[in-house]
Amino acid sequence: MADRLLGILKVRVLRGVDLAVRDFLRSSDPYVILRMGKQKLKTRVISRSVNPEWNEELTLAVENPSLPIKLEVYDKDIFSFDDPMGKAEFDIRSLFEVVKMNLEGLPDGCVITKLKPNRQNCLAEESVIRLENGSVLQDMFLRLRNVECGEIELQLKWMNIPNGRSASLQDYL
Repeated sequence: MADRLLGILKVRVLRGVDLAVRDFLRSSDPYVILRMGKQKLKTRVISRSVNPEWNEELTLAVENPSLPIKLEVYDKDIFSFDDPMGKAEFDIRSLFEVVKMNLEGLPDGCVITKLKPNRQNCLAEESVIRLENGSVLQDMFLRLRNVECGEIELQLKWMNIPNGRSASLQDYL
């Protein structure tokens, strides 16, 4: 795996906004699952909230930047299966392309590119890729699908690895 590893993606699951109610007490006990390829990561459960604040960092090893990242939100139940609260998907191809650019000399806070919401993505609003403290960050609000309401706010941060394999996105298409 190490010879195919391109970098590390730190996904900060910041918060949920107006998530669906799934419990009798007009609330939910939500948690988030992230999947990329065979990797599966999970946040902690936030009890009794439809506007949870996780502010939790999940780390994915990226071998193929063209693989989509799938996000699922569930309501934790004690006596039955956990209830689905929506899902979303995003890709990191734009982020990966920015990482491969020569960003030397750009000022801190510089916006490198913006992604617009459309029918092919789950973005709820414009997503900005920017340079901050020498790192490439992407902020995004994802609109959950297959559910009556809800959005998840994320921040992505790319981490290069020493001796990581240099590649272009074309190698993975």
